[in-house]
Parts: sequence; structure tokens; C-alpha cells
Amino acid sequence: MKTNTKSMVLVALFAALTAIGAFIKIPTPFGVPFSLQPLFVIFAANLLGARLALLSQLVYIFIGLIGIPIFTQGGGPSYVLQPTFGYLIGFAIGAYVIGKLIEAKEKNFKNFILSNLAGLVVFYLFGVAHLYIVLNFYLGKTYPITQALVGGFLIFLPFDIIKAIISALISKEVINRIEDAVPITKSKN
Repeated sequence: MKTNTKSMVLVALFAALTAIGAFIKIPTPFGVPFSLQPLFVIFAANLLGARLALLSQLVYIFIGLIGIPIFTQGGGPSYVLQPTFGYLIGFAIGAYVIGKLIEAKEKNFKNFILSNLAGLVVFYLFGVAHLYIVLNFYLGKTYPITQALVGGFLIFLPFDIIKAIISALISKEVINRIEDAVPITKSKN
């Protein structure tokens, strides 16, 4: 794996943007806040590709787990027992999935949006599963799966679809402009 300064800067930038997205939040009665994190994770995947997007999210998670309070509700190693920690794992894996899907297809709006929606499924899969498990089996609360689906998925779905669309529109334009400015030529091997 070739690592260069540009890649390190982009990884750090998107890790920082994800942290900023955690602070732009609106609490909900279900315990999972609205935040801008999914938007920045999707942007990372769309613009950086699978490997660097995953790395940006792993850096973000690592920094939070060592104790820097950059998650929506603080930080530290015990954060893995927070009901919302599954979303962070979902962000990392989802960023990789989105990036892989984007890398495998033509970079057009349709492919961006389909890849972004697939990533949302991953975010929710890990987030809702962890939410349900921690609340019921660790914290000992009665939190039915229907409530986990409503409070950890359904109330966010319309807003996250909008984030996925916004990211697809902007990412497509950014990539087009980058390719126009710096034409990519394939090397002969």
C-alpha cells in the first residue's frame, strides 16, 4: 500500500469532518441524535474511495476511543458500550462498501446514489443491532425491536436519503471538475 502526504491529509480531513458532524446534532427522544456524520462519511467514501474512506473512519474511531471526546456523547474506551457505538462501526464498514461500489462503476449520479443508499443500509444494520443489544442485554432496559427500528432507523431515513442525494450531486460535480483539471491517463503496463 502506497501512502503519500495527500492521502494522509485527506484521511485526516475526513476524520475531522466526521468529528465536526458529531457536534452538529439534534437530540431525539429515542437516544440516537440526528447528526451530520452520515453526510461526511458518505462524502469520504464518494471522494476518497474504499480504502481511504475506511481509514478516515478508523482514525476517527481510534481518536475517540483513546479518550478525546469527539463522539456525539463523549469518548473513551467505554464508549463501545454506548447504545450508539454501532453506528460508528457501521460508518467505517459502510464507507468501505460505498467506496468499493463507486470504484467498480462509472462515476455518474445514479451510481453515486445507489452506492450511497447501500452504505446507509450498512450504517443502519450495525447501528440498530448494537442499539438493541446494548439497551436490552447490557443496560437491562426493555427496548423492543420495533422501537429500535423506529428510533434508530425510520426517523432518520428521510433525512439520510436527502444527505445521500446531496452527497451524490456534489461528489459527482467535484470528481468531474477534478478530472477536467487533471486529466487521468492510463499507464501502459
